[in-house]
Amino acid sequence: MVSGVSVEILDLRHFAAPMLRPLLESEGELWNQRLHWDYRASAKLLMQYLDSHMLPGYAATQAGHVAGYAFCVYEETKAVVGDVFAFRGPYPPSNSRVSIVDRRAEASAHEVETILLRHLFELLLNSPQIDRIESQLLIHPADTHAAAFREAGFDVYPRLFLVQSLKKLRTPPEINLFPDLELRPWSEDDMSSAGRLICAAYRDHPDSVINDQYRTLTGSQRFLHNIVRYSGCGVFCPQASYVVVERQSRELAGLLLGSRVSPQSGHITQVCVHPRFRRRGLARIMLAASSAAYLRMGASEISLTVTERNTGAVDLYLAEGYTCQHSFDAAVWNRARKI
Repeated sequence: MVSGVSVEILDLRHFAAPMLRPLLESEGELWNQRLHWDYRASAKLLMQYLDSHMLPGYAATQAGHVAGYAFCVYEETKAVVGDVFAFRGPYPPSNSRVSIVDRRAEASAHEVETILLRHLFELLLNSPQIDRIESQLLIHPADTHAAAFREAGFDVYPRLFLVQSLKKLRTPPEINLFPDLELRPWSEDDMSSAGRLICAAYRDHPDSVINDQYRTLTGSQRFLHNIVRYSGCGVFCPQASYVVVERQSRELAGLLLGSRVSPQSGHITQVCVHPRFRRRGLARIMLAASSAAYLRMGASEISLTVTERNTGAVDLYLAEGYTCQHSFDAAVWNRARKI
C-alpha cells in the first residue's frame, strides 16, 4: 500500500480466520521485533473468535484482501479496544519481511489504522449501552494514535514498557524479610486473597483510572482469572510468581504475578503491595525473587509496564535495573464525563 490509496471498511464478522492469517502473521513479526513477544498464542485465540463470526470490529480491504483490522470486546457496559493493525509494506505482502523502520510503510499503516479506529469509535460512542471505553495498544508507540483518541473524546495516559536484562544476574539475590512476613511461591489457593489485595492496593491509584477492574473486588477477581487461568498476558508462570504473607493473619501483604511471553522473555503482569505494608521493600524482594526464577528457567530478560505518572513505581524499577525500551498509550472514555 501507499499513502492515499483508498480502502473499503467492512464488518469484521464477515471474515473467516484464513482471510486474516497473513495479517496476523505480519503483526506477530512486529511484536517479536519490537517487544520480543511471541504473538502466536494471541493470534490463535483471535482466529478462533473470527471463525465464530462473533468478534465485533472492522476490516480494511484492498483489492479483495484484508489489509488491516480493529476489534473490541464488551464487558457489560464497558468496551475494550482490543487491537488495531495494518500491514507495513507492499500489499499483498511478499514472502520477504518488511523492516519496521520503513517510514513509508509506517505512514501508510497509520492511515489505515486511523480509519479503522474512527469507525470503531463511531460504533461504540453511539451505542447507548456503553458507558466506558478502555484501550491499551501495547504494540503502537506512544502518540501514534493519540490524536485520534483525543479527537473522539478520550483521555490519554502514556505508559512505559521497561526491560531488565538477566545476563549479568549470576547468583540469586539475598532476600531479607521482616520476621512478621513470609515470602512463598504463588498458589491457586491465593486467588481470593489476591483479589482483596489488588482492590486495596489500587484504591485511588493512577492505574485504577485506566483499568476500572481494579476498583472493585469483583473486577479484581476477573482481572486475576484473565491473567492466571486464561493467559491474558502471556502464559502464566507460577514458578516466577510470589506472594508475601503476614504470618499472624495469613493475609497477603504483597503479590507478584509473572508470565512467559517468549522463550527468552518473562513478563511481570502484576506487582502490588497492601498500603499497610508499603515502604518495607516488599516490591524489591518480590522482583528479585522473580528475576532469579526466570534466570533458572533460561530467560534472558524480564519486562513490565507502568504508567508514566506513577513516578514512585517508575523510580523503583529504574533503580532495580530496568530500562525503558518502548512507550505506548492507554486511553479512556467515560460517557458520564461527556454529557
